[in-house]
Amino acid sequence: MYPCNKKYINLMCRVLIIGAGGVGTVVAHKVAKNNVFTDIMLASRTKSKCDDIAAAVGGNRIKTAQVDADKVEELVALMRSFRPDIVINVALPYQDLTIMDACLECGVNYLDTANYEPKDEAHFEYSWQWAYHDRFKEKGLTAILGCGFDPGVSAIFTAYAAKHHFDEIHYLDIVDCNAGNHGMAFATNFNPEINIREVTQKGRYYEDGKWIETEPHQIHKPLTYPEIGERESYVIYHEELESLVKHYPTIKRARFWMTFGQEYLTHLRVIQNIGMARIDPIMYNGVEIVPIQFLKAVLPDPKSLGANYHGMTSIGCRIKGVKDGKEHTYYIYNNCDHEKAYKETGTQAVSYTTGVPAALGAAMFAKGLWKGAGVYNVEQFDPDPFLKELGEQGLPWVEKFDIDLEV
Repeated sequence: MYPCNKKYINLMCRVLIIGAGGVGTVVAHKVAKNNVFTDIMLASRTKSKCDDIAAAVGGNRIKTAQVDADKVEELVALMRSFRPDIVINVALPYQDLTIMDACLECGVNYLDTANYEPKDEAHFEYSWQWAYHDRFKEKGLTAILGCGFDPGVSAIFTAYAAKHHFDEIHYLDIVDCNAGNHGMAFATNFNPEINIREVTQKGRYYEDGKWIETEPHQIHKPLTYPEIGERESYVIYHEELESLVKHYPTIKRARFWMTFGQEYLTHLRVIQNIGMARIDPIMYNGVEIVPIQFLKAVLPDPKSLGANYHGMTSIGCRIKGVKDGKEHTYYIYNNCDHEKAYKETGTQAVSYTTGVPAALGAAMFAKGLWKGAGVYNVEQFDPDPFLKELGEQGLPWVEKFDIDLEV
């Protein structure tokens, strides 16, 4: 049923992590603690960042290297030198395809946390990466797409619900609340280039076989989050919706909700109105610059937010469907505390909730529990072994049955 072949269990797995931001930091910490990974290399455009992370992890567990992930030839040289079994890609989404190309050339398996995005267009879909399926299949390699939290655990939660609690899922609402406070007037939890593009795009949701587009933040309502309370939540587009409605065709409607504070939205509108969210190049004093890249340079580094971050995140799936001919509702979620995440890894909970699943997904591959030749989204694998370990890795999850979902 699931793409998995246990005869290929590899208990001596060499892993290459590409990306040394907040998520890469968490991945490095978690991979280093897992004995299934015997050899670890962390690589980034700036080697000093990798060195700092390796020193923080300690134990001489992690080797470091410099690589420009925009350049296939550099990636190939690094992979041929280190000879990894799998690459964990936590670099920029613009770089997904170059890393996948290098993996194909070197015979290396692949895992990422976010779908490919063209650098010059805010466009979010899996088509570019799904197009690699036959090439990975021919090489006998596995590519695992979207193994963060959302996308990632959100899809695994859905797969778990479909396997254990529903004969048919009809309505899926993924809800993402960050109720933390970092004390800054304005900052983004991920790379601003990616974060701002994501939350300023037009909204989109799936209903009755069609995609319905909305203006940014047009649909919103207050939703109640466990241990947090009521927060205004907005329908935005998120990439896992595309794969989930493909793999669960009984879904009649699928939406993604995210919370934003009014102050955040005000700053966002100003940034857009003065042109600082533009992703096209402009000329300034004879130099070509991209406004959003300049903005990234003046905003706080997302990795620096953890020290003063308080509160928690709450991310989960609210599902309505049918089991044994009866209609049921189901809510599965995780709450993650920013301060606990920082104490363990030196990062805030948004990075933590993305990095932990990436490291765990790679471990699923190394143990032979998730494996199959081709390109796969995480919901195509067995959710049980992943969720069995997720709590042990720092992200415990809770189920609620037959409640008011509010959506």
